Amino acid sequence: MNEKAASKTKATKTKAGTGFNFEDSLEQLETLVAAMEDGELSLEESLEAFEKGVKLTRECQTALRQAEQKVQVLLDESGTTQDLNLEDEPDESPF
Repeated sequence: MNEKAASKTKATKTKAGTGFNFEDSLEQLETLVAAMEDGELSLEESLEAFEKGVKLTRECQTALRQAEQKVQVLLDESGTTQDLNLEDEPDESPF
């Protein structure tokens, strides 16, 4: 993997050093895609980048689902929450 892609993919923590950061993960995913599209990675490096990309994609999807649930709760005007069953929603991810 080239140096730029390698340095970007190593950091998955927030700036404070702990936890998940959606924006950082999305940026890492974009960097991985660009590195793979450049075609300069070996097969092994491409597979590592793909594996990391799948992991980042899943983490981002989870974060988006959790944010959607929070918004759903906040928008409920009656003050009661409704169960949001994510299991029944189709997973649009190819992974």
